Amino acid sequence: MDFVETNEYERERASNIYLMSLAIVIVGLPFPIINFLATFFMYLSNRTGSYFIRWHSLQALLSQAVVALLNAWGIVWTVSIIFGSESLSNAYIAYLITIAIFNLAELAGTIYAAIQTRKGNHVDFWFFGPLTDLICKN
Repeated sequence: MDFVETNEYERERASNIYLMSLAIVIVGLPFPIINFLATFFMYLSNRTGSYFIRWHSLQALLSQAVVALLNAWGIVWTVSIIFGSESLSNAYIAYLITIAIFNLAELAGTIYAAIQTRKGNHVDFWFFGPLTDLICKN
């Protein structure tokens, strides 16, 4: 997707979208839905922005949605082990390792995207970039 030249305001705003999701991690760590809701509200507040801002808002929202779902299932599974009839298993440990990898990858990607969009560069996440292209129209 080709982007037109962006101005300083657009670059800063797009970068702040990614930075906001990093800041919310500290608050939302025990509750994964908080990160998603914060990103969702940032997306809603930027729907009338430039294409660059809207595109990066949507990409951040899509990536947060997947991570929030993975984390939520991990919390449900953990609670069912602690308070329910589930027992600790290899599948549970493998899932925890998997979501830890996803969370670290999303964290690294978010930091990279915040830095690059601040410089005015377009960042296309591996899965979410093409999906964002399909949804967000110029």
